[in-house]
Formats: sequence, C-alpha cells, structure tokens
Amino acid sequence: MLNLGKWIWINDTGKNTFAEFYSVFTAKEHATVKISCDGDYTLYINGQYLSSNQYGDFEHYKSVDEIDASHLITKGENYIAITVWHFGKDSQRYKKYNPGLIFEVWEDNTLLLSSGENILSRKSKCYLSHGDRVISSQLGFSYDYDSTKEDNWQLGGGIDLCPSVLVEKECTLIPRPNQKLVIGKKIAAKKIGDALYDLGKEYVGLLTFKISAKCETKINISFGECLKSSHVKRKIGDRDFSINYVARAGHNDFTHYMLRFACRYLEIDNWQDVDIEEIGLLPQFYPVSNTVAFDFSSSAEKEIYQLCLNTLSLCMMEHYVDCPWREQCLYAFDSRNQMLAGYYAFEDKNKDYARSNLILMSKDRRSDGLLSICYPCGVDLTIPSFSLHFVTAVREYIENTNDKEIINHIDGKINEIIKTFLSNRKDGLVCTFAGANHWNFYDWSDSLDGALFQSDTSHPDSAINLLTIFALDNYEKICQMCNIAFPYKKEREEIAKATRRKFFDGDNGVFLFNENTKPLDLVNSMAILTDLVTDNEARKICELMVNDDMSRSSLSTRCFMYDALLKTDKSYGEFILKDIIKTYEPMIKTGTAWETTVGESDFGDAGSLCHGWSCMPIKYLRKIRQ
Repeated sequence: MLNLGKWIWINDTGKNTFAEFYSVFTAKEHATVKISCDGDYTLYINGQYLSSNQYGDFEHYKSVDEIDASHLITKGENYIAITVWHFGKDSQRYKKYNPGLIFEVWEDNTLLLSSGENILSRKSKCYLSHGDRVISSQLGFSYDYDSTKEDNWQLGGGIDLCPSVLVEKECTLIPRPNQKLVIGKKIAAKKIGDALYDLGKEYVGLLTFKISAKCETKINISFGECLKSSHVKRKIGDRDFSINYVARAGHNDFTHYMLRFACRYLEIDNWQDVDIEEIGLLPQFYPVSNTVAFDFSSSAEKEIYQLCLNTLSLCMMEHYVDCPWREQCLYAFDSRNQMLAGYYAFEDKNKDYARSNLILMSKDRRSDGLLSICYPCGVDLTIPSFSLHFVTAVREYIENTNDKEIINHIDGKINEIIKTFLSNRKDGLVCTFAGANHWNFYDWSDSLDGALFQSDTSHPDSAINLLTIFALDNYEKICQMCNIAFPYKKEREEIAKATRRKFFDGDNGVFLFNENTKPLDLVNSMAILTDLVTDNEARKICELMVNDDMSRSSLSTRCFMYDALLKTDKSYGEFILKDIIKTYEPMIKTGTAWETTVGESDFGDAGSLCHGWSCMPIKYLRKIRQ
C-alpha cells in the first residue's frame, strides 16, 4: 500500500483537466509502480506505455494499482511520466472529489521515488482542458487532442514543467479489488466509404490510428454501433459520440488510453487533407476464466448463447457496465443479471469479479438509505427498486459461490436498504418514493417505466410491495446460509397480507399493478415467486402469460417470468426456449444482445445493440438443456 507518497496536483483545479507529471529515478533491474488518482491515468516508463485505467471508486474506498514495470526498466536512469484526466464534474460514473495523484516506485523493499513537490508537472499542452463537450450525460466528457503541441515531455523534453502542489485528500486506500483489463491485438477497421470504417463487429477498446496529413488539419472521429443513411450516428439529442484531433503536417501515430470506445463503425470528417494509413481499436477486456462447454439442441440456440456471452464479455470493464457504447455505468439490477449469467457461463463462476462489484455498490452513501442509480455516482438520483434487486444479487452470489464471508462487508448496507423500505409504509403497504431524485422505475414496459426527474406522489403499487417481499425472502435465505438471525418475519407477513388484499383481483385470479391497469406479467411473476398465490392460481397465471394475455415485460425483467413458469411447472422449459429463440433471433445479425427488442431505433434512435441485462438466456439455455 502507499505509505510515503503524497497527493499532488498542478496549479489548476478546474473541471475536465489534463495534467502531466514527470520525474527520473534510478533502478538496477526491475521496478513496481503503485498508483492512484482522481479520474483516470496513463502511465509511461521511458516513453513507453505501461498501464492506465483507475478503478472507479470513492474517497472512502480508494483503489491503488500495483504494476510491474520491470520489462521497461533499464539499468540506471529511468523516466516516469503520468497523464491524469481529472473529470471534476459529477456524473453517473464519477463522483467529484478534489483532483490528485499519488504514486510510489519500488525495487524490492527499496523506495526509488514517491510523489511530492519534487515531481515536475504542468497542464497538458496537447489535451484541451476545461472543455464542456460531453459524449453523453453518463459517459461524461469527450476529449480534444492537438498533436502540433507535442514536445516529447515523457522523456524530459517538456517545457513549462514546474514543481507539483500538495493537495488535501482524505482517502481510505485499498488494493485494487479485481484484475486490470487486458489489451488485445489491434483490430484494424476496413474502409467501406470515403471516410467510413468497419471493425466487422462490435468491440470495446482504445482508439488508435496512423495518419499522414498534408498540412495541419483538424479532424473529428465519431464512433457508433450502427449506421444511419450510411453514416455513423454521431449526434443523438444532446449526445455527441466523437473526439477531435488536430493532426500535424506529416506522420501522426496516436492512441488514447483512457476513454474506451464501444463500436463497430468509425467515421472521419474533414478527411480530404489526410491519408488514413490505419484506424481501429486496441480491444480491452476483463480476463475471465474458461467458459463452460455444453451441447446445444439447435444452431439458433448456439448462436444466441454465443451472442449473449459476447455481450456479457463486452460489458465487463473495471466493473460491470450496462451499455458500453452509450453509458458504461454499473447499475445494481443490470449487474444482477450479468452476475447470474456469469455463474452459468464461466468455470470459476467469475467469483472474484462479482464480489468486487457487490462490495463497490455497498460502499455507496446516500442520506435516504437507498443505493444511488450507479456506482460511483455524483448525481443525486436513485431507482428505489434497484436497491431491492441488490439484495437478490447478494443471495444469488452466496448461493453460487459459497462465499459467506462477504456478508461481513455487506450486511449493514442490506439492513439499511430494508429499513428504508419498511419505514416508507402506509396502511401496511410499501409506498413509492416522492421527489424528483427518486425514479420509480421497474421495467421498460407498460405502467412500469416511472417518471425520470419528475416528482411522483408517494403511493403503494403492487410492484414495489412484491419486490420488497422478494428482497425480504432473499435476505432470509442469506441469513440462513450465513447463520445469522432474520429480524423481519413479522414485517414480511404484514406486507404480504396487505399486498394480496389490495392488489389481487379474485374475479380474474391475477394481481393488478394498481386499480386501473391491466395485468402485467412482471407483477404476477413476482406474486408466484413470493408465494402470494395458491398452486391453482399460479397455474392460471402461467397460462395467461404464455398465451400473451398479459402485458409482456421487456428483456431486462423477462427472467422473472421464466423463473415463475419453471417454479410452477418444469414443463414450461420448452416454451421458454422457444420464446428466447423468437426474441433473440433478430439479434444474431449483430452478434450482441440488444437493450430492448426494438433495437437501435428505441429511445429516440439511441437504443443500444449491446446491453448487459439482456444476456440472461445464458442461464436458461444451460439450466433447461442440462
């Protein structure tokens, strides 16, 4: 752990700032760098790229990377150079703190260099600082790079370098809780138009290119999953999926190691004055264990399994992300689906990675006792139902990995969540949460999508109550597995009785979302999973669901319908497989699982073609076929 380094920065604390740090150290044969920063970093040794990508974290849970630099070390004098990108603006994947960098360089037990005032630094000459251009509200800032201002600073050629400034940061430092991403072999895109390039399929990685320019030329490079009118969909609403680059006259060789692109297509504007020698991505991926092999009953099942597995892999960065193209955010519910798929897909069940995700979420702090919408998150926004899915995710993790020790890190957060819902009851029923910072969302389907950034009145509906009961059931199972007392039996029964009394339509044998809505399969599936219906009632509900006599849930929550069907009668397995094939066959052409069945045109032309919560067929293909 870092013991002697000090937090340092430059004389500029503005948002969206790129800072550069440089020093020299003497080594014999090898060296290890320990490093942490606010934002993201790129680390060079002797002018060569070594590592990048800070783990997304909080000040009270601050990750330190420990990186072996031995393969770049020369005997004697060595140069260390670090670019730090301080975002400085709250978003759904970054919580704003004071800027800072801390690092140490060690050779065995000998400290070679540590961060302090002795480290030379400056605001970057090439990267534009303080710009306002964002890719999306979730992804945050884009970047602008001017190659005409390069001055070989990584090897001591930089101008305007001056001593760093000490900064105040109160951090609890921890070792990085999971592995760093691996950079794969460069994927070169194929030219398919004057300035349009195709990677062949979707990848997640780092933009890299080699170009020659006749003169100093500013180009814009956009990225996307699909095309519209033979162009990348660069601007969608207030989103701008692009970066700017100023090419110097002559040869340019560029790679950006911090912001990841998720795309199939790249497009360059103002291309007439440049010769594109090569453009593509350096793919980045989390090093998972081997996938579990099994036989498929049809080619369609095999292709769907593979596209879901590919989606799951593309949505694994420092933590699970929902949509690598548009957001790259860790959500409690999205990641629950991803973790569950991983238990079936990977030989080691992806245990360490899933654990790190759950603990990171548990470190979130809100005054209302709920989890934030994402982690780490600087935006005052929450989806209350996702806090309940977090409890489910913990139960499934312990059940699949037998890692009972995790409860020592998470039990306090679970109880905080449960007490928050129990305290938000009226006449025995859990109510939705009022206030524009509470998005009462359950699913992208009829009546269940809530109102984003609008203040709802607090009122009970069946979904919030059934999900609360489900979370209490899951916590009771956690308590049984971990040999701890379950303190909420009375409250569970009270909510269950009140929910059935209020929302069960006895004449038609179904649960209603509220008094004025038609039956929804998500609500009725949860009623089956929480045992709020008799066996005969469950069978009738299942018949209505398979005959499409209920409003169908979207890809995100359809798993609950599948679970309810299998709980009621295992023979529904064939229906589930047919439903998966019917739903996912259109996605085979893209090789990834879509956010919704509508595809790219959904959400005002911003529908994702690669979305983590849609990889759930992995579970059902394995569970039903084996």
